[in-house]
Amino acid sequence: MINSIMESGYCVECGAAQLDGLSCSEQFEYLLAWEHSVPNLYALHFWTVSNYMLQHPSHFTKEGYDLTKSLFCDAYDYNWETSYILKKNREVTTNKTFKIVNPTPFFERARVLREWTMTVSDVYTEGENNAIENVKKWRDSIRTEL
Repeated sequence: MINSIMESGYCVECGAAQLDGLSCSEQFEYLLAWEHSVPNLYALHFWTVSNYMLQHPSHFTKEGYDLTKSLFCDAYDYNWETSYILKKNREVTTNKTFKIVNPTPFFERARVLREWTMTVSDVYTEGENNAIENVKKWRDSIRTEL
């Protein structure tokens, strides 16, 4: 499970607002659940996960974050199809010489707040019916800010 730390109603890493009593990671889980009933949203799964993870770099090693960021930017800039994104992901993560996931225990990780134009809260608050459009907007805003 992917977790987040909320203080005073905001994520300490991405700045997402707590909504309906849910942390940003719990809102993210709603997006993943919505994918099960909305096939066209599921088609954006790579983007949903990448969007969230890029805004929470404490989940990665530096090399893992850089790899994720590079894959995201290339996929966006070259308008790769999902099947090609997944192929490239397998290529860059197979036989790697470094860890991708941060091995530091969750509560011991260093976190730095970065203000983002759009976070998971913006997608969650607009609901399942608007999730496809909002995941794409979220993706666009992150690419601009990277």
